[in-house]
Amino acid sequence: MKFDSSVIKSTAVTPHWQDLVKKYQVPDKWRSVWQIINSVIPYIATWYLMYRSLSVSYWLTLGLGFLAAGFMTRIFIIMHDCGHGSFFKSPKANHFVGTICGILAHTPYFQWTREHAIHHASSGDLSRRGVGDVTTLTVNEYLALSRWERLKYRLYRHPLVMLGIGPHYIFLFCQRFTGKHSGRRERNNVYVTNAGLAVLYGSLWWAMGLKALLMILAPIVILAGAWGVWLFYVQHQYENTYWRNRDEWDYGTAALMGSSYYKLPRVVQWFTGNIGFHHIHHLSPKIPNYKLQRCHEENPLFQESTMFGFWESLKTASLKLWDEDRQRMVGFGYLKTMAKEKSHCGPVESEAPAA
Repeated sequence: MKFDSSVIKSTAVTPHWQDLVKKYQVPDKWRSVWQIINSVIPYIATWYLMYRSLSVSYWLTLGLGFLAAGFMTRIFIIMHDCGHGSFFKSPKANHFVGTICGILAHTPYFQWTREHAIHHASSGDLSRRGVGDVTTLTVNEYLALSRWERLKYRLYRHPLVMLGIGPHYIFLFCQRFTGKHSGRRERNNVYVTNAGLAVLYGSLWWAMGLKALLMILAPIVILAGAWGVWLFYVQHQYENTYWRNRDEWDYGTAALMGSSYYKLPRVVQWFTGNIGFHHIHHLSPKIPNYKLQRCHEENPLFQESTMFGFWESLKTASLKLWDEDRQRMVGFGYLKTMAKEKSHCGPVESEAPAA
């Protein structure tokens, strides 16, 4: 589905969209409680089944690993909603559940919540990149880099790094430390999360042994990490996404133009907590994940956002840079085309070899 920017632009700059989302912003306590039950308990049960399956076939263990990774993703979404204050009306309930889910998802709740809030407040703003987002350079910024810096950016944006090394570097290493801007509450929560992880996996190590623990944990972490990063990446990094300078940037337009509707199969949509309705979520993060679909379906305005399915989304992996002149994401191959076009007008800085 192509995006009609004129429709969104004329509406997003008015309070109209705020009126549309208001009725969906109230959490339902029992739906939230049920979501915890149908996510955490099956996750624990799948761990047990994986342990039992080790004596049968490791292929069965790996198969169950996909299921466990799905539940871990769903638990992360619950933590995510708690961070937005959309899962329960009570801030204390959100913080308690968010912290527990954060331990299960290897993520310090308060620190992640602060960084994610910055992402929501600045998504699509070229002058406020760098916190809680995927690093994205413009074409001109990339061409101004040294060869070494270009190579580093290419490596960073390579799928093997983005989906393979990156998730483990973030969730297993970086999340264990406080940030330079972390407040006292955030620092304490990092310590609590690390202590919780030590108790959790220390107990499992004692109960089943290190080898069994790693054989179960490794596929879950690898699959959930790659899938989680991909979901975040693909919903902002498509061809006709939204990037503007601060003086042109608009919150509502950035949400509806710069966040996609990722239409996934129903089962996958359930495991990912409806996060595919990312345009609605960015427009109003106060909407609980279980109300996002209804909000999308009942409001034609929101159905104008960019939509793609899983197979279409794979094409976005080749998009690496934002072209300010053409207002679209482009791949590195585009630089060669651009160089050929400019060669008729004079010498152009040579492009670094591909990584």
